[in-house]
Amino acid sequence: MAKKTTISLLASPSPSWTVDILVCEGFVLTEMSAVAEPLRIANRVLAQPPFRICIRSAQGGQLSCRAGLLVETIPYVDRPDANFAFVLGNTDPDHPGLSLGRVIKSYTNRGARVYLLAEAAARYLKDQGRAGATHWENAALLRERQGLFEASHALASEDGPVITCAGMGATTDIVLALIGRLTSAAAQLSVANIMLHEQVRDYSSLQPFAGAKPTITGDRDLDHAIRLMQANIEEPMPIGEIVADLGISTRSLERKFKTYLATTPNGFYREMRLNKANNLLLNTTMSVREIGLACGFQNGFSTLYKSIFGITPFALRKRRRLGGDPSIDFLNAGE
Repeated sequence: MAKKTTISLLASPSPSWTVDILVCEGFVLTEMSAVAEPLRIANRVLAQPPFRICIRSAQGGQLSCRAGLLVETIPYVDRPDANFAFVLGNTDPDHPGLSLGRVIKSYTNRGARVYLLAEAAARYLKDQGRAGATHWENAALLRERQGLFEASHALASEDGPVITCAGMGATTDIVLALIGRLTSAAAQLSVANIMLHEQVRDYSSLQPFAGAKPTITGDRDLDHAIRLMQANIEEPMPIGEIVADLGISTRSLERKFKTYLATTPNGFYREMRLNKANNLLLNTTMSVREIGLACGFQNGFSTLYKSIFGITPFALRKRRRLGGDPSIDFLNAGE
């Protein structure tokens, strides 16, 4: 019998979100990892871990992917309290466990957003008679079986609270986009960097099978400014030098940050450095002063940190070590 584990959030007024991952026998392991790992890393990067993860299936108990790895699940409920649900694709596109119209409605009726990946998206589009996105292989299969089938070649397509997605590797982009919307662009970038995920593709990016180059999220000058910030964490580069390098005005850069990232250049830069500081606090034995210096805070690091996160770096490090790492546990993993 598997050991039951729970996730415990640090007590704080910061928002938190529950994410249900819905699976059936033969689920796609790539997609499981692509949902869970970015959320786990976000919990590690941010001072107050915002995400809780629960894995569910129709009957609960252990289920396996095609690779043979087992995952412990708990059953679906009639009145789910999750904020988001991800329905994983399946190695068997005809698996009856992918037909989840009633389950999907139980989430959307309670205000949750539901992400359907690959085969799960194809089954939903077929059952509902809707247009949307799915993996190009599934779209081709349905065209062969049924003739015309309206499927987008994009990575994802939104239809109210339901988002149909290509799945597979694109799942990482979808989850990173969600992290960015719920937390901040700087947190999203920090998670992407840890994952060695070079570029977060937006929903409208084309699936690679089409031979077309995916669309680039953002703006060329903005991308260059962020690269300069990333390269100058320990000794922050003044914004004036950044705009001089770009050959644009400070006001122009401020407009770009506000339009694309809903923040200011200084605010983004500071948060990027603080996210690195969180990572060092939890994963190194460096002193708090050394961490402050490594992240470009010559003086007053602890005071600034507490003013933003409501806890000192010393207290955060102590609490995480005493309570374990809340980023790696799943909520109600079952017995």
